[in-house]
Amino acid sequence: MKDRIFGLIKEAEDLRGEARYVESLKLFKKALSLSKRHSDLDGILDATLAIADIYRMTGDFDSAIKNYEEALEACEALGNKLSAADCMVGMGLSLRAMGMWKESVKFISAAQKTYGKESDRRGAAFSLWAEAGALRVAGDIGKAIEKFKSSKTVFSSINDKPGIAYALCGLGGAHRVAGKYKESLKYYTRANKMFAGLKDTFGAAYSHCGIGNAHRMANNYREAMRHFKKAGHLYGRIGDIVSYSYTLWSIANVCKMEGDFAGARASIGTALKNFKKTKDPRGIIYCDMTLGEIEFMEGKRARAEKKLLSAFGSASDHGFKLEQCHARALLMLVNGPYAAGRLTGSAGLASCYKKTGVNLKVASIPFNMP
Repeated sequence: MKDRIFGLIKEAEDLRGEARYVESLKLFKKALSLSKRHSDLDGILDATLAIADIYRMTGDFDSAIKNYEEALEACEALGNKLSAADCMVGMGLSLRAMGMWKESVKFISAAQKTYGKESDRRGAAFSLWAEAGALRVAGDIGKAIEKFKSSKTVFSSINDKPGIAYALCGLGGAHRVAGKYKESLKYYTRANKMFAGLKDTFGAAYSHCGIGNAHRMANNYREAMRHFKKAGHLYGRIGDIVSYSYTLWSIANVCKMEGDFAGARASIGTALKNFKKTKDPRGIIYCDMTLGEIEFMEGKRARAEKKLLSAFGSASDHGFKLEQCHARALLMLVNGPYAAGRLTGSAGLASCYKKTGVNLKVASIPFNMP
């Protein structure tokens, strides 16, 4: 029976490697059922951890966390420290996606200690990449860039090409939000070429979206939309509704900048529905900010203010420093310097962005938000 379980897991892993998540998940669940029936702890651990990863990749974060917790129990029973660390990083990534970046960092830091003690360099690099992503969500962009660079260095030292490519994507995203658009395009383009060689569908989608956003920030909207469409097609094929929704938000912002408010609202509507389904507060905040801009440009100032205050309040509640700055900047443009409190004036706003490691000036609405 062990051979049968191993065969199912191997087949499921191959499907997961091709980003065929729905088919892969069915086989992992079959392997898990067999493993439980025959009390095969190794099979239970391998299948449960993989199931958790797939749920995370497709945006079902509650199910991901539940399965990571179950996988951790199997790790404890087996005394498998490295798989336990993998579970903790997965938990951290799931919590990060749900806006709980402080809790995310705790899990990732615990995993880093284990990887260090066990001299697992790939695990160490992966946890650095995960930590960098959590720091980016928190709005500590300078530190995020440092961690992404450290992650890339370690991945390079062990010639882990997928790891290098994902670190390049992390650097691309962090440089974009820092206002360094040429650097962002350079990193994402390098990653995209690597993913093509690796035949990594998710990585290709991720990098196409990043390239599109770099072009968007350079006001090259036609090229941006070309890459967003490629990303959207690939994300749809995979079933990753979270990443697809961020692509939709990017498309909405191209529409917004070009004055196509109906097109922007259509994309935002789908993205917002998905973000609510996956409990992604950061995605909801970005949608509310873009909707607030559209309301303002349509002459609905009161409705615009309501959306922006909602975004500002949620960003404050979750400790998203960069999104607080964006919402304050937009409120200032809509209602004057004191719209969201005394610190929303130009001096306070410059200080707000500086603290996040971002060099950005918001001069008018529409704001091409990075």
